[in-house]
Amino acid sequence: MKPLLAGFFMIGLAAAAKDSCLECHSMLEGDLQAPAKAFGGDIHSKHGFRCNDCHGGDPNSDDLEISMSASRGFVGKPPRTAIPKLCARCHSDATVIHKFRPQQRVDQLAQYQTSVHGKRLATGDEAVATCIDCHSVHDIRETKDPQSPTYPLRLPETCARCHANAEHMAKYKISTTQFADYQTSVHWRALSKGNDLSAPNCATCHGNHGATPPQVTSVAEVCGTCHVVFKELFSKSPHQAPFADLGACVVCHSNHGIQRPSDKMLAGSSAVCSQCHDENSAGGKAALEMASLITKLDESVQRSDQILERSRSYGMEVSEALLRQNEAKENLIKARVAVHAFRVDDVRKRVTDGLAVTQDTWNSGTEALRERDHRRVGLAVSLSFILITLAGLWLTIRRIEASPRASTPQG
Repeated sequence: MKPLLAGFFMIGLAAAAKDSCLECHSMLEGDLQAPAKAFGGDIHSKHGFRCNDCHGGDPNSDDLEISMSASRGFVGKPPRTAIPKLCARCHSDATVIHKFRPQQRVDQLAQYQTSVHGKRLATGDEAVATCIDCHSVHDIRETKDPQSPTYPLRLPETCARCHANAEHMAKYKISTTQFADYQTSVHWRALSKGNDLSAPNCATCHGNHGATPPQVTSVAEVCGTCHVVFKELFSKSPHQAPFADLGACVVCHSNHGIQRPSDKMLAGSSAVCSQCHDENSAGGKAALEMASLITKLDESVQRSDQILERSRSYGMEVSEALLRQNEAKENLIKARVAVHAFRVDDVRKRVTDGLAVTQDTWNSGTEALRERDHRRVGLAVSLSFILITLAGLWLTIRRIEASPRASTPQG
């Protein structure tokens, strides 16, 4: 930080009683009043920063010639090309930032300068995103604030302000369907419908300050930060080498419009394997066999679920079988995951283990229903005896009542 600006910065923190900038702009109208109205909710305002910390000048004077004097460091509206370094005066200075956020990183500017945005800005391209385009200007909020443009649920829309604008992106010859595609994805549904703020958004895959599109050869590494097991299996699969230069994961799963995986991806009209493998080829046959194995286990799990649920609904004791059924479901999940290794034997092992469990649980359900039937027969027999006994008693009573002795008056 330059000595003059550093001095004004310290003045700004020390004397919070007077701020002629806010006082004056609050009395203006329209765009001139907007910054003063917005600054009250700004994180910098809450920590005691004032207008002059970014714009220079003297906030202690009501004289415009003094408060907006160049000799007092007044810069007015900073040029877009200067904004990253302007923010970095504090955000790259650990001694300043750590007074307010001891754990906050101070390498944002360094990262930004490596990004596509930063590199283009360095060439004089003022249309690219800078700090204020993502974080706002006078109403900057913490990322954890739901009103912040960088809040996980709002970040995709923030990026889309530029990246979904066909006119804005025309000179870069970049597609503008990313946001629309992302809104169809399983990631967006987890974020927006499932309220899972850890679900992937733009910054998860592209980075934030160091935003750079993943290179084709690094896509698997990006996806692998979350999908670790899938990455490890894929790295040892026969597809790893040929897919490395094609985008790895995106070959089968796409990128922004990632859908929930299904068994139909292996076989059928929507099979992704058929894009490369004819059904009569070795790869095609392997895909069909894996699909058949997984389908077999899936159907077996469903069949056992149904009979166990029927048994439970009749009040039969099948809690142990229901608990063990989870093993079958885990094997079904593992079989689907094993597909990424593209080895039929790995899938078959999981399926075989799962089928052994479902056979046992099916038998338990069948035995429980058989026991239910036995109980019903026993209950029917018992009721029959009771009814016969009651009928006998009733007839006996009637005979007694109808006998001559019973009808003769006494005395």
